[in-house]
Amino acid sequence: MARLVLGSRNKKKLREMVDLLGDLGLDLSDLTPYPDAPPVEETAGSFVGNATLKATTLAPILGAWVIGEDSGLVVPALGGAPGVDSALYAGTHGDDAANNAKLLRELAPFTGDDRAAYYVSTAVLADPTGKVVATVEGRCHGVIVTELRGTGGFGYDPLFLVSEYGKTFGELPPEVKQRMSHRAKAFEQLRPVIVRELLGERGRGPHSPLSP
Repeated sequence: MARLVLGSRNKKKLREMVDLLGDLGLDLSDLTPYPDAPPVEETAGSFVGNATLKATTLAPILGAWVIGEDSGLVVPALGGAPGVDSALYAGTHGDDAANNAKLLRELAPFTGDDRAAYYVSTAVLADPTGKVVATVEGRCHGVIVTELRGTGGFGYDPLFLVSEYGKTFGELPPEVKQRMSHRAKAFEQLRPVIVRELLGERGRGPHSPLSP
């Protein structure tokens, strides 16, 4: 069975990948089975740059097909912030409560269309040699509400209102979010490439010393 590795240890992102690609019959994994995989510093300054760094750095080390993914929230009224710094907006990586609180403070003077925002997900697929095979981007547009709504999802989801549903990602059932999220749109574009490359002869990469 061909293995596809998400270049992350974020279990929530892995769960979404499994939900989106689990029907393909692949061995889907994050970096958990690879304790010796080095951390990849997100220094590129852009979503596509960070995703490319993850994919091209990790794939040859693991000897596996790797998806490097970088995502975040973009608020035009804040000059694009939180942007690539979405996970550490308030200073501590992954502190969702602090990040949400800072976003609410920064947007307090804004109303209506000035609270428009979009999630972006950039995913890069690299083969076991580190060659980039595909680069895709998905976006989902919404509005930032004035208080947390719902407990589902992660990151800024309880603040991100999807207009067509009148609910935040924190309120919507996971299956609804998975159909329309930025990550779902990115992975939908990757599907045909994954099917072609990993389920064909070219999908069988070399064995790696880091393989579990």
